[in-house]
Amino acid sequence: MAEQESVVLVSNDGFQFILRKSAAMKSPAIKGMLNPRSNFTEARENKIVFQNMSGLILEKVCQYFYYYEKNKGQKEVPEPDFITPEIALELLFIADFLDC
Repeated sequence: MAEQESVVLVSNDGFQFILRKSAAMKSPAIKGMLNPRSNFTEARENKIVFQNMSGLILEKVCQYFYYYEKNKGQKEVPEPDFITPEIALELLFIADFLDC
């Protein structure tokens, strides 16, 4: 993946996820952080460190971004099988934080 086409998301326990920027832009919060006109460090480095997210949760967030991108515009969307009841509440809080 070319550098400008991807973004690195880093969890608070050091896990790094490299994903397509188009997928990460599902989140208005991430989109704002990566806006080149924002002059944020995240936009300059193309890397976002989430101090409030573990690797497990950030992995699920990344899976959701690709799930959303894959199923966007479809009439029948399968239920996501990567969200377990044990992490559902934490993911709800993170979804609110990321505005997605």
